[in-house]
Amino acid sequence: MNDITIIGTGSMARGLAHRAVAAGRSIQILAHTERSQAEALAAEVGGTATAGILGDAVEGSIVIPAVPYDAARSVASQYGDGLAGRVYVDITNPIDTSTFDGLAVPAGSSAAEELQRITPATVVKAFNTTFAVTLVPGEVAGHPLDVLIAGDDDSAVQSVADFASSAGLNPLKVGPLRRAQQLEQAGLLIILLAANEGLPQYGPSMALTFLPGS
Repeated sequence: MNDITIIGTGSMARGLAHRAVAAGRSIQILAHTERSQAEALAAEVGGTATAGILGDAVEGSIVIPAVPYDAARSVASQYGDGLAGRVYVDITNPIDTSTFDGLAVPAGSSAAEELQRITPATVVKAFNTTFAVTLVPGEVAGHPLDVLIAGDDDSAVQSVADFASSAGLNPLKVGPLRRAQQLEQAGLLIILLAANEGLPQYGPSMALTFLPGS
């Protein structure tokens, strides 16, 4: 049994896997199509990481599909009751790729809330406002990354906050799962900012950070 299952082998999966190993967590990495990709990532991050492929039994009590929103829905549907009793961390930003000017979820909802409708797992929103490249070191300009976390189950939210904290990150609990609507809008905003050629000082190596007042 592993602490965390990461589904995917892309840049976000890589960053999260590095943070999980830094936190001393045991992890299972499941590739989407090529087991060799999961094996390569497991070898890169080291620790006790194990490798498999989508469809293998999920071992982690925390499951993080590091995939786009549509693929995350497929993962939730594919595993069905196999996710019961687990914490499902939704990291997606469901951008409408036809316009790149909004989100592809119903008005008044969010990817996290839509996922909660189709899975028996407990969905927690987190990591959607952190860029992949910053997760490997876990900090930007000497500041640990802020991880904004939303969820309806206090225990599940705390488990994600504990993971973030043990990984050297700064967890910020922002409220119930419906706050995912604001987190996903913030995710869209910083993606657009990173892509803005008129602001070259920003990019995928930046971070959304909140500084406490005096």
